Amino acid sequence: MGLSAATTVLIGLLGPSAMVPELPGPSWQPPYSLDAHPGAHLVVALGAVAIVLGGLGLAAALRSRWGPDPRWLLAAGCAVAGLLAFLPPSGSADHLNYAAYGRLVTLGQDPYAITPATLPGDPVTGAVEEWAGVTSVYGPVATAVQALASLVGGDSVRLTVFAMAVVNAAAFIGTALLLHRFARGDADLQRRAALLWAANPLMIYHLAAGMHVDTLAIACMVAALTVRGAASGLLLGVGIGVKLNAGLVALGPAWELRRSPGRLAVVAGTATATVVAIYAAAGPHVLDQVSAASRKVSLATPWQLVKVGFQSLFGPGAYSAWIQIGSLLLMACLAWLLLRASGALRAPGTPGTPGAPGTPRALPVDTAPAVAAAMVVAWLFAAPYALPWYDGLAFALLAMASWPALEAFMVARVVVLSLGYLPAREALRPDDLLWTKTLLREAVVPWTLLALTVALGWWAARAGRRARRRPASAAPRP
Repeated sequence: MGLSAATTVLIGLLGPSAMVPELPGPSWQPPYSLDAHPGAHLVVALGAVAIVLGGLGLAAALRSRWGPDPRWLLAAGCAVAGLLAFLPPSGSADHLNYAAYGRLVTLGQDPYAITPATLPGDPVTGAVEEWAGVTSVYGPVATAVQALASLVGGDSVRLTVFAMAVVNAAAFIGTALLLHRFARGDADLQRRAALLWAANPLMIYHLAAGMHVDTLAIACMVAALTVRGAASGLLLGVGIGVKLNAGLVALGPAWELRRSPGRLAVVAGTATATVVAIYAAAGPHVLDQVSAASRKVSLATPWQLVKVGFQSLFGPGAYSAWIQIGSLLLMACLAWLLLRASGALRAPGTPGTPGAPGTPRALPVDTAPAVAAAMVVAWLFAAPYALPWYDGLAFALLAMASWPALEAFMVARVVVLSLGYLPAREALRPDDLLWTKTLLREAVVPWTLLALTVALGWWAARAGRRARRRPASAAPRP
C-alpha cells in the first residue's frame, strides 16, 4: 500500500506526461513538479504498478489480522492527500474542465449553456482537452466551487487548479476524520475505515491525486450520515447539488427513519428544499447535459457488450432506451439482493439484521450507511456509464458499515476498471499503447466486470438465504 501511494506521488512529481496534463501559468505558482516530462510508457507502467500494488495491498490488509494503530493509518493517508494537493493532478484531464467551467462563470457566461470551445482563445477555457465541446454535467454547488477557484486563479490554469486541489484535499481529509469519529469506541472499525478511505491507495490514486469532484460530494454525504435532523437533510441536499447521483445515499436515512414519520419528514423536507433551491437558482437547463449523459454507455462496462450485440442483431443504433431499462431492472434486482443479504429488510432485533455474522457490522441504529452502501454498489454494478473514481462513494459508505464480503467485490471492481482507463487521457497515448483501449477497455474489462456482477448477484442471493434461515440462537446479543 505504501509503495502504491509513493508511486502515485511520483507520477505527479515527475510533471507533465501522458498521465499528467500540462498546467499553463507562471512556474512559481503551485502546484509544483520536477517538470521531467517522462515518457508515456514509463508513466502508464507506473500507473499500472500503483493500481495493482494498491489493490493487492488493500485486499491483503482487509483480510489479515494486521492491527496497526488506526490513528497512524489516518495520519499517513491524510499526509499523502495533503502532499498531492501541491503536485499536478494525474490520471485524467477532468480538472481542466472544472477550471474552464469556473472561468465561464467568472466571465459572466453560463457553463450549462456555453461550452469551453466557445472561447478557444481564453487561456483557461482553451486548455480543455477532450471535453471542450461539452457543457457542464456537474451540479451547481460544484460549479460554485469551480467559480471561486477561478476567482483565485484568474488567467492562470495552474493557480486555478491549485485552488480546487486545496478544496479537494480538505474534502478528502475531512471525510477521513469524519469516518474515524463515526467508528469511535471500536479500534477495529476505525482501522477498517482508515484502510477503506484515508489510507486506501486506490482512493488516493483516483480522488486525492485525480482531484475529481466526486470527493466533495462524498464529503457531504458522509457528513450527512453522521448528523441528525435538519442538518442531515441540508448536507444531503448540498451533496446532491455537487453531483446528482449522490442522491442514492439519501435512501439510507430514509430507510432508517421509516418508522419515525416526523423525523423522516424533517430530513426529507430539508433535503428536498435544499435541492430545489440549488437547482432552481441555476435554472432548469442545468439537467440537460445530465440527461444526455444518462443515455451514454462507457466502453468499459458490460453494457457495451450488450450494445454491440444489439447492433450486430438489429443494425446500427445506440439502443439507449433498451439499455436504460435493462440497467434499472438490474439495479433493482441487485439492490434487493444486497438489502436482503444485509438484513435491512428484516424486522429490528431478528436474526440476520446488521451486526449478525456475514452482515454489515454497523450498529442497528446506524443501518443508514449499510442501506446506502447497498444502493450505491447496486448502481455502480448496473450503470451503463461508469468511471473508476465513481467507486469512491461506495468505499466511503462501506467504511461506515464494514461489510467485508462487499468490500472484496469493490476492491476487485475498482482495480479492473482502473486498469481499463490507463491512461484516462487520450491526448498523449502512443499508438503502440492503443491496445490499452481496444483490448483492455473494450474487451477484457467489460467481460471481467460482467463476471464480477454475476458473482455479486450469486453471492448476495446465497447470503440472503443464509440470513433468513439463521436460527434465533444465532442472533447477536445486545
